[in-house]
Amino acid sequence: MKLNYKRVLCVGFAFFLITAFWQAYDTIIPKILTDRFGMSQSASGIIMALDNVLALFLLPLFGVLSDKCKSKLGRRTPFIIAGTLASLLIFASLSFVDAAQLKKIEAVTDIHSMEVRELLYDYEYPETLLTPDGDEFVLQEKFEKSEFINLPAEDAEGKATDSYTDYVVPARQAYILNEVTKKDPSTLILFIGVLFAVLLAMSTYRTPAVALMPDVTPKPLRSKGNAVINLMGTIGGSCILGLGMVLGTGSTKNSFMSYTGYFLAVAGLMLICLVLFVATVKERKFVKDMEDVSKKYGIDESEQAQDGNKALSKAERRSFLLLLASVIFWYMGYNAVTSKYSVYAGNVLNLDYNSSLLVANIAALIAFIPVGIISTKLGRKKMVIAGVVMLGGAFLTAAFMDNGTPLPVMLVIFALAGIGWATINVNSFPMVVELAKGGNVGKYTGFYYTASMAAQTVTPYISGLFMDNLGMKTLFPYATVFVGLALITMLLVRHGDAIPVKAQSAVDYIPDAD
Repeated sequence: MKLNYKRVLCVGFAFFLITAFWQAYDTIIPKILTDRFGMSQSASGIIMALDNVLALFLLPLFGVLSDKCKSKLGRRTPFIIAGTLASLLIFASLSFVDAAQLKKIEAVTDIHSMEVRELLYDYEYPETLLTPDGDEFVLQEKFEKSEFINLPAEDAEGKATDSYTDYVVPARQAYILNEVTKKDPSTLILFIGVLFAVLLAMSTYRTPAVALMPDVTPKPLRSKGNAVINLMGTIGGSCILGLGMVLGTGSTKNSFMSYTGYFLAVAGLMLICLVLFVATVKERKFVKDMEDVSKKYGIDESEQAQDGNKALSKAERRSFLLLLASVIFWYMGYNAVTSKYSVYAGNVLNLDYNSSLLVANIAALIAFIPVGIISTKLGRKKMVIAGVVMLGGAFLTAAFMDNGTPLPVMLVIFALAGIGWATINVNSFPMVVELAKGGNVGKYTGFYYTASMAAQTVTPYISGLFMDNLGMKTLFPYATVFVGLALITMLLVRHGDAIPVKAQSAVDYIPDAD
């Protein structure tokens, strides 16, 4: 039995556009909230958790709705088409709200202006500010006015200086919050409203898009299939990071640049992927072919569909709950980093977040297919445990990084994190749907995403509290602790590995000819 890579790649266009969106969302929205609206890390964490709050209710709902859909296009495709069109149009409109706020803060857009430095220094802040290291300070107590005004924004290599990020940046953000946003919060309210709408649109098709891969892939091949899907998603995320590098969205000196071109480019990329998906994916045919091949190998999905309400055994239920607990823990750690890293990279590492995240993505791209193949031989559980160890080790090492850490060392750490996350992703979702019956894959996909979204709902806020009160450098230790908890629960899982395929003549899974 062999995987039809061509078909899974076509299905992967849906995951490509989804990951492209979330890569853009997770990196640019935190910067807008802090740089444009002056929010603290904990406050921006609450906004960043909006999508996860929605997902807790909507992902399982749309998973079940897509299970029951009987459209001529298939169960999942109608949701993917409608949801993508709505989300890309609304996402593009965010750029206009952002531009409106940018106009309000034109007085502090020139980071080199002496007049701006004087304004920031003389402003009476309502409370002490916090440096990235967690040190409280009042500007007048730290610097003479002339010293503060003349702080260089960048060093000879074009990186933001420590003094600039420690004192000028938090002062500027506090000024924006108190003088611009609080005086007229209408733009912030509108921004959050549009953000809510785009997140609502995304929630309608995330579960159907993810459930489509197991719909067209026999159970023993789902780790390989998931590797291909994640490969497509990582390419989508890498395209967004490359776009950010070209436009300079991660540069400190571009904190007040216009993001209109960035938003429109992301929406355009999503539209292109949707067109490719519709042109190449024939869902009903793909599902029928999968069912025929499954019957040939004694994996009768159609019979399991009729028995989709059969309860799990006690041992299966225990493994299922432990697996969901593991998902919660590693997402608590991983999402804390992804939702805060674009801010952390500039303030602590003096590094363009696009370049370092791109290294992690490239490492994951290289790893996905080999990991899928190895997982088929060694088993999913062993590979997930290996991935958790790699991710935890990378986060633990990253906790000791600062702007003096040699760049090659940083890149190795990011690459290790990318490989570890790829190894987890390839195998964790198939372990969950392995326990599903043929007719309720969407339901179990909803369970998986409910667990992940529950973690991602609370972790941006909790990690933000640590960063606000103890300093930004608490981010990676926080992430390491939760990944360690995931290792403990994962060691106790006993079900979810693929059932070996009955020995038969070697044939391809689904003929390549359409």
